[in-house]
Amino acid sequence: MHTILLTPADSVQRTVDALPRDGEEAVLRLAPGVYREKIVLDRPRTALEGAGAGRTVIRWGDGARDVLPSGEKRRTFRTATLRTDGVGITLRALTVENTAGPGETAGQAIALYADGDGFRCEDCVLRGRQDTLFTAPLPPKEVEPGGFTGPKQFAPRVPQRHDYLRCRIEGDVDFIFGGAAARFADCEIVTVFTPGREGRAAWGWCTAASTPEGQTMGYLFEDCRFLAEAGVPDGSVYLGRPWREHAKTALRRCFLGAHIHPAHWDDWGKEAFHSLGRFEESGSTGPGAPAPLLPAWAHADP
Repeated sequence: MHTILLTPADSVQRTVDALPRDGEEAVLRLAPGVYREKIVLDRPRTALEGAGAGRTVIRWGDGARDVLPSGEKRRTFRTATLRTDGVGITLRALTVENTAGPGETAGQAIALYADGDGFRCEDCVLRGRQDTLFTAPLPPKEVEPGGFTGPKQFAPRVPQRHDYLRCRIEGDVDFIFGGAAARFADCEIVTVFTPGREGRAAWGWCTAASTPEGQTMGYLFEDCRFLAEAGVPDGSVYLGRPWREHAKTALRRCFLGAHIHPAHWDDWGKEAFHSLGRFEESGSTGPGAPAPLLPAWAHADP
C-alpha cells in the first residue's frame, strides 16, 4: 500500500498524478488545514483521508454561470471542487466545499462529483448550495444542447453503487442528484438559508434522482435526519423531485424537520414519472413527518 502524508502547502493533484498506476491501494492523509485546490482523483483504490471534517477542508468556487476565456459558460459539470473517477475510491473525515454562492448568481456549483463503482464517503461534510453532490452516471440524453458539457459527457453510462456514511450534506436546490444506486446511512441532509429567497412557493428540493431505466435502486436514506438552517421557512422544502422519469428515492426511519413540505414530494411536472419511477418512505418521524398533501403517486407507511 502507498501511504503519503500531505499538508496544505502540498498539491493534492500533483500527488495524485505522481502515484504509480500499479493496482496497489493508496492512502493520501491530509493534515488539518484548508486545501484551496480543484482536484480530480482518477486513481482506482485510492483514499483521501482528513483529520476530521472540521479540520481538513478542500475548497474551490467554480459556478456554472462563470464565463470562461473562450466566452462560453462553465456549465454544471465543470464546476466540481473534487471529482472522483475510478473504482473503489474512498473519502474519509474531511470537508469538500464549493464556495461559488447561491444558484441565483452562481448557477449550479458542484462540491463533489462522485463517479466510480464502490465509492465510499465516510464522516465527511459536503457543502454547497445548488447541486452540491452529483452521483454519476449522467442520464443517457441531455434535455437541452450542451447541458452535459464536461469531462464525462461522452463516456459510457456505467451503473454504480455508492455509500455515504455519517455524512453531512448541505445545499438548497437539487443538492443530491444523479443516477447512482446510493445508500445514505446516519447522515444529515441540511437545507441552507439564502437571504432574499423568502416568499417563494418552494425554498428547495433535497434530491433529484435520475435513476437509469431498469435499475432497481436509486437513492436510499436510512436513519437520516433532514434538517434546515435557521430562517428556512416551515413547509417549504421537498424531499425530492425526479430529474428523469425513472427516478427512485426511498426513506427509511428518517427524521423530517418542520421545513419539509406537507406534500413531501414534487413530480417536476413529469406525469410519466407517476408510473415509471417511485418515491417512498416508511417510519418517518419529526415535525415534518405528517404529509396531509401527499400525492396519490407517492408511497408512505407509518
